[in-house]
Amino acid sequence: MTLTINDTAMTSDRTAHTARSAPGRPHQWEVSWLPGQTLDRNAAITAMVLADTTADPDLHEGHRLWPHIQSWAGELGLTAPDAITRISQPPGHINREQEPASRQPDREAAD
Repeated sequence: MTLTINDTAMTSDRTAHTARSAPGRPHQWEVSWLPGQTLDRNAAITAMVLADTTADPDLHEGHRLWPHIQSWAGELGLTAPDAITRISQPPGHINREQEPASRQPDREAAD
């Protein structure tokens, strides 16, 4: 388990989820598995620790780390099962606002 945390981004070697500083919002962070939410740096670290830890396929209620999972999820206003469900989804695009608004539809995907 390795989390890499710097001034503008957080990544893990066990999950594709990431966190980054929110553009134009000092001291606010966006986490890929919590789209639409901004967090302070400490909460973003908690979210990334939770995503990294729950990447363990053997994690389940009753696992020795379960009390920690419950606590970290609670710090984010979630239950452990809700957090795990959200984390199990592929990462969202936390920089959607930077996508061009006039993108042409993918003709192949429409067929």
